[in-house]
Amino acid sequence: MRKAGYSYAMTTPWNSEFRVLFVERLLAWFAAHARPLPWRQDRTPYRVWVAEVMLQQTQVRTVVPYYERFLARFPTVQAVADAPLEQVLKTWEGLGYYARARHLYAAARQIVDRCDGQIPGTFDELLALPGVGRYTAGAVASIAFGQDVPAVDGNGRRVLCRVLDVRDDVPRSATQRKLEGLTRDLLPSGRAGVFNEALMELGATVCTPRAPDCAHCPLQTLCQAHAEGTPEALPVRPLRRRPPHYDVTAAVTLQADGRVLVAQRMPDDLLGGLWEFPGGKQEDGETLTECLVREMQEEMGVHVEVGESVAVVEHAYTHFRITLHAFCCRLVDGEPCCLECADFRWVTLGELDELPMSVVNRKVVQAVQELGCAGLFGRL
Repeated sequence: MRKAGYSYAMTTPWNSEFRVLFVERLLAWFAAHARPLPWRQDRTPYRVWVAEVMLQQTQVRTVVPYYERFLARFPTVQAVADAPLEQVLKTWEGLGYYARARHLYAAARQIVDRCDGQIPGTFDELLALPGVGRYTAGAVASIAFGQDVPAVDGNGRRVLCRVLDVRDDVPRSATQRKLEGLTRDLLPSGRAGVFNEALMELGATVCTPRAPDCAHCPLQTLCQAHAEGTPEALPVRPLRRRPPHYDVTAAVTLQADGRVLVAQRMPDDLLGGLWEFPGGKQEDGETLTECLVREMQEEMGVHVEVGESVAVVEHAYTHFRITLHAFCCRLVDGEPCCLECADFRWVTLGELDELPMSVVNRKVVQAVQELGCAGLFGRL
């Protein structure tokens, strides 16, 4: 049975008792159980900003080593702005969602050029930076600058939906704005940063998507979903369709001196700025060989002879899956040029390690290096 007065739909403004209990219990729990994460030490605006960018769509345990490596290589905004984009992407390599790195780089250069190297301290100013959305702006403004603004990520939304019985589709922007407004009503004056962090921490460690640990939740007696015995039913999400699958080809094109051809993806493409073995998606009715011959003509203006397989790599992106088929190739006509790429290079097998690449292409590199030049020429 629902507890009257605790549903967000029933109390506008907040039932004062509910609000006090929510805030006090959440902050007391966070003070006792907050994880000792590296971005919670030496909380400069830069360190907070980098952490929040990396944590978008990525779990904490994955982010920690990348965060520490990135801060060691780029300890300041100035260091990011002064570096070539390729170095930033290389340091980011493996973390995925590379648009985040490109936006961070663009924002760093803007901060240096227009803000004297100082990260702006208000929500609106932060929101104007490349790649900074409402959540990131709210997180940096509240955590690093003490502004009383909400910052609600996926973990926080899950907690709010369960405690407050919000049954609207979470992916909808209207629902996200509603949850942001509810959070704003709950914020304790002068402590928005710690409140926002506590809400996210609770969702990440206790109020998890599956099998939430309700027995150890500080908000258990306030929670509508717990009272009804249906915490996993919230938040409401539309049914997910099975992501499409594509077969993709890649050419490991060899010169007589053992160097291989690599291309750089266009800046605005998926994985923009990264290097790869050129190729592309198989079309209906094509063999893999026909696909690769066509793609090399369209992308680089050359005709290649396709040899044997080097590697087959499967990978899942957010909205689709691929199987990449990499083949040894020989250039038989034309000189490479950039028709559908940003740049190209002939590099040694060792130099491949220096280029920023996606996880998929890095696996092809591993196969190429294990074969060595002799093994690759044997597949032509």
